[in-house]
Amino acid sequence: MRITAVMALFTDLDEAELVGWIERGWVRPDTAATDWVFQEIDVARVRLIHDLRRVMEVQEDAIPVVLSLLDQVHELRGRLRSVLRAVEAQPDAVRGPILAALNK
Repeated sequence: MRITAVMALFTDLDEAELVGWIERGWVRPDTAATDWVFQEIDVARVRLIHDLRRVMEVQEDAIPVVLSLLDQVHELRGRLRSVLRAVEAQPDAVRGPILAALNK
């Protein structure tokens, strides 16, 4: 998706502001082509930042902290899913004590 298509999704977001978010590293579209190409994850990130700024009225200087914390939560959830898959792959004799320890 090109920047014009992203801009069309957000009527109250101007291109200069979006470019600023990209320059700050808050949004990281693909730059392999001569123009930015936004993947679904990039559009979701734009939507998140837009909501933080417009709906929740988070101050601009707090956005990097909020994004960093949300990124950490996302990474932690992925790691926990990996641990869950590893535990589920174990035989009952191993899985049982692990699950029992988690339920304490």
